[in-house]
Amino acid sequence: MLKSLRKLGLIFAGPTLIAFAIAFAVPFLVGLYLSFCQFTTVTDATWVGLDNYIRAFAPRERFWSALGFTSLVTAVSVVTVNLFAFAIAYLLTRKLRGTNFFRTIFFMPNLIGGIVLGYTWQTIINAFLVQYQTTLASNAKYGFIGLILLLNWQMIGYMMIIYIAGLQNVPGELIEAASIDGASKWQTLRNVTIPMIMPSITICLFLTLSSSFKLYDANLALTNGAPMRKTEMVALNIVDTFFLRVGVEGVGQAKAMIFFLLVSVVAFFQLRVTRRQEVEQ
Repeated sequence: MLKSLRKLGLIFAGPTLIAFAIAFAVPFLVGLYLSFCQFTTVTDATWVGLDNYIRAFAPRERFWSALGFTSLVTAVSVVTVNLFAFAIAYLLTRKLRGTNFFRTIFFMPNLIGGIVLGYTWQTIINAFLVQYQTTLASNAKYGFIGLILLLNWQMIGYMMIIYIAGLQNVPGELIEAASIDGASKWQTLRNVTIPMIMPSITICLFLTLSSSFKLYDANLALTNGAPMRKTEMVALNIVDTFFLRVGVEGVGQAKAMIFFLLVSVVAFFQLRVTRRQEVEQ
């Protein structure tokens, strides 16, 4: 029986494993090799060791500044997106009229592509800022605020759906027992509801963290790094290095590998911390 299951498992999993190898594993390994090479095409790669990684952190590459700006945007957006998404989800799980309509409205921005959102918000914000003789491209502060607004607008609806699913799975008898024991609404929320939806919080934190770190299309459309690359995020920096400059493709590939490692470590740490909270409850 077990032998038959193993054979069937390989048959069913085989196509997926082959697709994974072709679409991810093989390109990743080739990219890892190229990050240690100087090249213009895959066939003319010359091994240079750690030189690309050293050059990636040179001041002229702007990698440190892009990383700092990306970290700031990510930190703010993770907090704001999850707070607003949870608050909206909490309200929409109360017995209010029209909740399905509002769920649809809040979720709709998630269906719009980042490029479209970027240009849309660029037009909206610049139409407001022009009254003060400034634009997104002339002040990095407004570019930062614009990115935060865009990320919140795009992701709150999706995270809201996940929080709603978690809130609806909280047993009603626990809420009732807390009320009978004299707990206030805030105490019930903090000590009963939030611990019970920790799996949803784990998922939402992971999604907002990874999506904010890897943001490219919206950054390109909204500011394209202006002014003077001060609003350039890491993904945009990597793409510009690789595709818009000649002779530094290896440096761009090294930046991509560093970025992959950084996002993986941060996401792994976040998952470990939040999952530990799930176990403790």
